Amino acid sequence: MRKYFVFLFLIATTSAQAKQYKPTTDSLPPTIKTGWTFGALPAITFDSDLGFQYGGIVNLYYYGDGSTYPTYQHSIYAEVSRFTKGSGINRLFYDSKYLIPGIRVTSDASYLTDQASDFYGWNGQETKYKPNWVDDGDPQYVSRVFYKYDRKLARFSTDLQGKLYGDKLYWAVGIALYNFEIGSVDLSKLNRGKSGSDKLPDVPELYDKYVSWGLINSTEKSGGFHTYIKAGVVFDTRDFEANPSTGIWAEAIMNVTPPLLGEKNYDHANLSLVYRQYLPVVKSKITFAYRLATQLNVAGKIPFYLRPNLTTLYLRRATSEGLGGSQTLRGIMRSRVVGNGIAYGNFELRWKFLQTVVRHQNLYLSLNLFSDIGQVIQPVRVNQNEVTSLAAALNPTFKASDYFTSSDEKLHTTYGAGLRIAINENFIIAADYGRATSRNDGTSGLYIALNFLF
Repeated sequence: MRKYFVFLFLIATTSAQAKQYKPTTDSLPPTIKTGWTFGALPAITFDSDLGFQYGGIVNLYYYGDGSTYPTYQHSIYAEVSRFTKGSGINRLFYDSKYLIPGIRVTSDASYLTDQASDFYGWNGQETKYKPNWVDDGDPQYVSRVFYKYDRKLARFSTDLQGKLYGDKLYWAVGIALYNFEIGSVDLSKLNRGKSGSDKLPDVPELYDKYVSWGLINSTEKSGGFHTYIKAGVVFDTRDFEANPSTGIWAEAIMNVTPPLLGEKNYDHANLSLVYRQYLPVVKSKITFAYRLATQLNVAGKIPFYLRPNLTTLYLRRATSEGLGGSQTLRGIMRSRVVGNGIAYGNFELRWKFLQTVVRHQNLYLSLNLFSDIGQVIQPVRVNQNEVTSLAAALNPTFKASDYFTSSDEKLHTTYGAGLRIAINENFIIAADYGRATSRNDGTSGLYIALNFLF
């Protein structure tokens, strides 16, 4: 499937009165923001299977009398975007440390439709990716959506954080509701208006094959409803949340789907451990930042469609999924590295090379070099001999080497660079380009969104 970036532009305005800050250094003086400000980012892309994407995002910030700037008192984020053939994002996100005194509140309400959600099987290197099967110019072409399935997700979550000890250690609790609707790609919708070789062929996708082979069973193949209860601790010494230059942010979160609050036979518990550190190399200019994380299944069975889901207390993007893609392993295909338990790391050198004030708006530009690594450490149990026997009985031309490798799972790595454009410190436009080091993980990825990765 091909994707062409058409154009991206920024409109940043403010609706609040500003007062001038008296500088104590020789740098350009920032403007202290008060009241409400907002940033808006319309974007258009084109996808040969999904059509044009249109819509945009708006992020409103409230700074009160300016005494907390650059820390906002309230943030409201809204995103509505559509592809012309049905996929879309509808999201409303709220964040504040001031709504309830002494408690941070984050809440998300989203409805996400994805007519071509990525699916490559499980256990990373143990599964085979064949790029010629999705290249409609290759003699071995099968379908551009062979590694896809249809997914609709309705999600609501609310998380609370409060002081546990001093000003650095916090308790965290939360609840999240997920409702998944899963199925094969709707070829009739995606083929609407196409003719001849442009049409997607009516052939089984990898998802369909996994269902027929019993790797995805009848109780999970269509999705389901799940309630997560979260509890944990957070350690936070960052100097500024949107782009720290020093400090640590670490969290340990237990995520549980209790019996009777979700799909029968799929109550389970995950443990998420994340450690982030920010080290100043040149004060206020260059920072080395890294994130080390793992998520482990400690009890129960996870349905296949929830395996990519990563526990988080703060949703920086529309989804929190991996490994692979814009949020974890940049340059590797989305959700390429999936298992019952994973571990990953991100390493970035961030250089804030320009800081200025433009028409009373604080602006800085930042370049970053990065490398990402990740691996499945708790694999999904797959009996390849049983699968091969069943698949061969259903299709005599079946070859196990088309779907599975003889390799054990090993570290997946990427490298790349990115650019950030920040307005009033908190509205940050992000562009990253990453390359995979293994052809079995894809080739590269370009990601345009908001915020630093972590």
